[in-house]
Amino acid sequence: MDFRALFIGDIVGKPGRRAVAAALPQILAARPIDVIIANAENAAGGSGISPAIFEELRAMGVDCVTMGDHVYRKKEAVPLLAESDRILRPANLAPEAVGRGYTVLASQSGFPFAVVSLLGRTFMKPSDCPYHAADRILAELGERVKLIFVDMHAEATSDKVGMGWHLDGRVTAVVGTHTHVQTADERVLPRGTAHISDLGMTGAHDGILGRKKEKVLSAVVTGMPTYFDVAVGDLRVCGAVVTADTQTGRALAIERVMVSIPEPAARAAPPPAGAPTAEAPEPPEPAESGDSLECP
Repeated sequence: MDFRALFIGDIVGKPGRRAVAAALPQILAARPIDVIIANAENAAGGSGISPAIFEELRAMGVDCVTMGDHVYRKKEAVPLLAESDRILRPANLAPEAVGRGYTVLASQSGFPFAVVSLLGRTFMKPSDCPYHAADRILAELGERVKLIFVDMHAEATSDKVGMGWHLDGRVTAVVGTHTHVQTADERVLPRGTAHISDLGMTGAHDGILGRKKEKVLSAVVTGMPTYFDVAVGDLRVCGAVVTADTQTGRALAIERVMVSIPEPAARAAPPPAGAPTAEAPEPPEPAESGDSLECP
């Protein structure tokens, strides 16, 4: 039986969340989807996640949230990471780091699947070896689950391509996140693992990696640090759909997804539960005081 997983690339701020709310009905109407996995490490103001935003994404239909190097940017997310099996921190952080590096869940169609979060090391903050972490997790999973999906959150394309080859034939898919630019190298590797170097960014593309271009350009031209506010225009959802065989866990196909959201549609998207009403307008997306020129 075929199983389809929708992966959503890095959701950036409120514009990214609005894009997901507007695009998901269109994506789900076009094809059956068994599970939705989204990287949301930038979902809160452009960096980190909060419990309220996690619940917002869950209400939209996201089954599992993966994080990355900004996993602990919001301190209120730490209890959530400790308690929930539907949000992951990178598995190759220190053993003492709060949260799960992988999880096993059941899809609505009844098939078990595993999701694994890994962090690259090239041009990134120090972490343990993602290759050894992946090997350890696969040994722990054993034969109890066939469908295994890996989010490789890394700066260097070589890290993400390398992980694809390292896990070829052992997992269903390895998808890259973090660089916010969708790549055109999607393929099913020879032993049956789907791979794409980067899913791309979900959010405002009228900017630089989801931030207002004027702020980023000012910083890089003058050398003066500033807050990198979240951009708001040209909303898109970027990601991929992987089709797999439930009996073998092997990928049958991978298809890139990019859905552009017209501004009227973004405004008309139904607000998530708990969102302010028209009588109580939403505040602007806040800048992150921890952001810097080196980490837009």
